[in-house]
Amino acid sequence: MPLKDILPGRIGYGAAPLGNMFRAVPDDQARATLQAAWDQGIRYYDTAPFYGAGLSELRLGEFLDDKPRDSYVLSTKVGRVILDELEEGARELGEKGGVFEDGLKNKIVHEWTAEATERSIEDSLKRLRTDRLDIVWVHDIAQDFHGDLWLQKFEEARTGAFRVLDRLRDEGVIKAWGLGVNKTEPIELTLGLDEPRPDGFLLAGRYTLLDHEHALERVLPMAQEAGVGMVVGGPYSSGVLAGGKHFEYQPASQEILAKVDTLKTLADKHGVSLKAVALQFPLAHRVTAAVVAGATQPSRIAEDRAALNEAIPAELWSDLRATRLVSDKAPLPHGA
Repeated sequence: MPLKDILPGRIGYGAAPLGNMFRAVPDDQARATLQAAWDQGIRYYDTAPFYGAGLSELRLGEFLDDKPRDSYVLSTKVGRVILDELEEGARELGEKGGVFEDGLKNKIVHEWTAEATERSIEDSLKRLRTDRLDIVWVHDIAQDFHGDLWLQKFEEARTGAFRVLDRLRDEGVIKAWGLGVNKTEPIELTLGLDEPRPDGFLLAGRYTLLDHEHALERVLPMAQEAGVGMVVGGPYSSGVLAGGKHFEYQPASQEILAKVDTLKTLADKHGVSLKAVALQFPLAHRVTAAVVAGATQPSRIAEDRAALNEAIPAELWSDLRATRLVSDKAPLPHGA
């Protein structure tokens, strides 16, 4: 089923911050943020076992427990199994080792076999307090976590997770599946397979104001030709486009901060928020089914909803093209 037929709207809530991403978030604040998302009409929620070693799923499951199951769409991910065993010390997780240091201390096993995929789904259903998932993404089979071993991990997923999820989709247990990654190469490789066939992808950080050239050159045209949709994650590039100081899950460099300042100056010149520009840019591409943005403050949710509907003059997009901050190949909102 096409992602656009599954997703209830153009914006969803990305629940990675609920796993104590970058910092510890109090339970009452996490719940208030979710309540704000619900009150703003957001009905698509994306999470993963990896986010805080199950903490994000637990918090989301508790919040959604009293909501009618047919009233929202839920996606989570496979590739990490959360054990009851606890471990202390910093986690060694590729380039993102310290992102969830304040999450739960349960040991995480990285595995994409058929058995691990089925167990991961069962565990997620329990944490999320639900009887079904709508979309399942195969998580992080890419270079940023596995370096030169990423193709080995991809092959494990191809013969394991891909086939399990393809079967569950065909049986009607889930509505759709695909990859949830921060790199384009695994998506390109998947689209080159004869089978199994995914329904779409969640691509984080690769189709934003700060990084979109490569996606436009290869992966988005491939997805369009294959007739599959894309959920764009991280439209604010780890927060730096929304007033934060992180880019690519790390402290932003001076070069990135300077580029963001230039973008903000242009947005200010035209009387619009940079957040609106960052959110609406990826939605202009016909492959984009929705964007998911994370937050840990209720006020940020209202800002996201307002940014989605903010009027942006065509002159701003022209300025972004003229200064080469936006590629000439990128579709722009309202044909600007």
